[in-house]
Parts: sequence; C-alpha cells; structure tokens
Amino acid sequence: MTQPIDITIQEIAPRYPQDPVHGFAHILRVLKIAQEITTQEPQANWRIIRTAVLLHDIEGAAGPEADRLDHQEQAALFAQTFLAEKNWSQTDINAVTHAIRAHRFRHQPDPQTLEAQIVFDADKIDAIGATGVARALAYAVSHNNPVYAPPSQEFLQTGQKLPNEPHSAFHEYHFKLRNIINRLHTSTAKQVAQSRQTLMVNFFETLAQEQDFSQLK
Repeated sequence: MTQPIDITIQEIAPRYPQDPVHGFAHILRVLKIAQEITTQEPQANWRIIRTAVLLHDIEGAAGPEADRLDHQEQAALFAQTFLAEKNWSQTDINAVTHAIRAHRFRHQPDPQTLEAQIVFDADKIDAIGATGVARALAYAVSHNNPVYAPPSQEFLQTGQKLPNEPHSAFHEYHFKLRNIINRLHTSTAKQVAQSRQTLMVNFFETLAQEQDFSQLK
C-alpha cells in the first residue's frame, strides 16, 4: 500500500501571495502558535493540525473581502484534492478539511475535534497582540478605511454600522478582536493569549483616547 506523503513548507509557500494580512507569513505564525499549543495537548494529532494550518488560507488568501467570504470552502476543496493526490486516507483528509472549514470567526461550523480547535485557536491568536494590531492597521489602510473612527452608538450596541459609517481598525477591534480571547477553546491557547490581549487592548484604548476631540473648544 502506498504511503501518504506529508506536505512541506517549501512546496506550499509559493502558493500564497505577498499579502500583509493573509500571506504566508501569517501561515508560519499560525503554525508556530499551533505547535506551542500542541506541545501542551499531547493527545492532539500534530500531523492533522500542521497540514490544516498550512492549507487553511490556500485559496482566496488575498484580494477584496468579497473574495474571502467563502475562502474556507475554497481551501477545503483544494485540500481534498491535494491530499488525495498524496495518498492520504479519506479519514485523515476529512479531519484536515473539517479543521479548515471550522477556522473562521464569523462562520459555521464550530470546531468539533481537538485538532480543529487548536487550528482555530492558533489562527485567532495571530489576530491579537502586536501582530494583530499590525494586521488590523494593514487591512484598514489597504482597503482605504481609517485606522480610527469613533463608532456610532448603533454599532456599539448592535455591531451594525450606520449608513456611510466607515469600518475602521478600531471598529474591528471593538467588534471582533477584543472578543477573540473569549472564543478560544483550549486552556493553553487562553494562557498564550493573555499577554497579547493586554497589549492589544492598551494600544486600541490609547488610540481612542489620543483621537478623542470631544473637549475641543
């Protein structure tokens, strides 16, 4: 029986664009975080986790947000074909594709396996801390959005913007980034995230204070 072939970092890297938010540097950081979590979760299957991380943004990794809305499905379909060609069992392919499909913050399904939970956690931890701040700012600038704009009361209460209200990096922090730590699944991930959370909160709250012009006369 032909043995399955594991994918390498070198063969996957060229398939990712030079994107400051979702490019291959993001993949390497997520892989590093996932490895750190997995060392404390020895029952997890590192081979499944590693492969899912390397492939989770493989399709639709760059470009307008409209092109990324279903990128987890694109990546899962790519993984299905790619791993089948490398003689992976359907059971292992299913484990990888589930982890890929379940890595999104705003989308179903929820991660059902420990491996999928670790992929989700590692991907989300890369969105907070110093790196998360840098990514949020890079995304805002590259999409012609402001770094800071005061959120409307409607947005603060419901997460829905008013007509013509910009989606600034601070909006993304308020709606998503500050809440990520509460969505993490593994206790190891929550520990890893603590210092990153503190740094990120301090940055964005200071940013808001420095741009508060309400007392101007």
